[in-house]
Amino acid sequence: MENLNRKVRVRFAPSPTGPLHIGGVRTALYNYLFARQHGGELIFRIEDTDSTRLVPGAEDYIIESFKWLGIKFDEGVGFGGNHGPYRQSERRDIYKKYVRQLLDAGRAYIAFDTPEELDAKRSEVENFQYDASTRLGMRNSLTMPKEEVDRLMAEGKQYVVRFLIEPGREIVVDDIIRGEVRVSSSILDDKVLYKSADQLPTYHLANIVDDHLMEVTHVIRGEEWLPSAPLHVLLYEAFGWTDTMPRFAHLPLLLKPIGNGKLSKRDGDKLGFPVFPLEWHDPKSGTVSSGYREKGYLPEAVVNFLALLGWNPGNDQELMTLDEMVGLFDLSKCSKNGAKFDYIKAAWFNHQYLIRQPDEKWVPAFDRILRENGIETTPEKEAEVVRMMKLKVIEYTDGQGNKRKRNISFASDLWPLCKFFFVAPEAIDKEDKFVRKNWKEGTAEEITSLMEVIEGIEDFSAEGQKSVVDAWAEQTGMRPWNAWRICLVGAGQGPDMYELSSFLGKEETLRRMQRAKEILS
Repeated sequence: MENLNRKVRVRFAPSPTGPLHIGGVRTALYNYLFARQHGGELIFRIEDTDSTRLVPGAEDYIIESFKWLGIKFDEGVGFGGNHGPYRQSERRDIYKKYVRQLLDAGRAYIAFDTPEELDAKRSEVENFQYDASTRLGMRNSLTMPKEEVDRLMAEGKQYVVRFLIEPGREIVVDDIIRGEVRVSSSILDDKVLYKSADQLPTYHLANIVDDHLMEVTHVIRGEEWLPSAPLHVLLYEAFGWTDTMPRFAHLPLLLKPIGNGKLSKRDGDKLGFPVFPLEWHDPKSGTVSSGYREKGYLPEAVVNFLALLGWNPGNDQELMTLDEMVGLFDLSKCSKNGAKFDYIKAAWFNHQYLIRQPDEKWVPAFDRILRENGIETTPEKEAEVVRMMKLKVIEYTDGQGNKRKRNISFASDLWPLCKFFFVAPEAIDKEDKFVRKNWKEGTAEEITSLMEVIEGIEDFSAEGQKSVVDAWAEQTGMRPWNAWRICLVGAGQGPDMYELSSFLGKEETLRRMQRAKEILS
């Protein structure tokens, strides 16, 4: 299906106007998978022609995001290569050559209309657009003598260069995902290709020239760029580059988890999930937006989750390494329809990757959480807690106020479940259902008997306790297991009692049991 006679070269070309949206991450990932599958190359290009919207730090943020995610580029900004420079702002002279080529060929023209004149025309003409039906009534080189055009340019009057689109023609866009997309040229306007104000091209011209000169074979981008594809086809034709025109693939949108429309930061803020890969500190407003890395997501889980938002590998496999994705990836299996962003599924993916990690791998993140709560202990102790608790279920409230349960998906989930390992319960709620059920008249005497047994245990490992206490329970018929849990935890939660008691040590175990008797008796 794809024309792979040339070496596959794809590009990801973000604009440094803010943080990288998670939809952009998916676009870069699909480009990466496609390039690797075909032994091709992935280019990292910066689109910074709109100088008014550039945000300090955004470019470094984007590069750092991909380093964390493990998506590697072969050439481009920060990576080098033979097709540079890779920032569009550094390619001004290159673009001017191609602007002149279009003007000399009569495929573009110069327009001097001011913003005020354009606004007046929009007020005068309903649904106004600058095209074959209106351009002859505007101030441009099609309606003005050459001498006047030259004079205005010599005087430094600001102008733009517009692409001349002739109406009445059917344009065919060959799209790998959507098939043939046919559009009438009559609905297109004469897009601005170049602005004298900053001597920079617009997105449309810069991308066509860069893709051609950088030998891009496939343009894989979001669905929102589909309306510009017919114009890009016409530009390739105008330059005589039809033989090297790339194949297009327009990816489905990422949609809101609830309701209709494109996924936005507001959705994440409302439902409590990030829409950026890393935490973003806005240099203008000072606001901080959450990131997947800082929320405790593993990069492998984020990549796996995103890969399946809009692409189906054709089997039931959900957990895949990056290499497995490369082997299975097929652009033709991408959906035409938008993909709902299931943030609960994202947490599930993180859980799956998290529990497959060795317990020791959890320690750095868990240690930070403990220190934030004033707890200092050893890595060995922290890994032991992880082993006992990582498969527990937690209760939470979703973005709509509903009570739900889920597995531990982040290291941060451990603290509410594990606090009692490090801090003795200060109080015990006598009205708690579990406490009322398991602490009755006579329970204190059973706990006292159990304390006497525990005092005499020399081997205080979980196995050493179990052999002694189980024999005592069998002999006496006492079963104060849940009451013992209340003493050590303060509630009906926690791991195996022998493992917990061994972790706490004999002295702390007995101290908590005595304290519980005093509170509840």
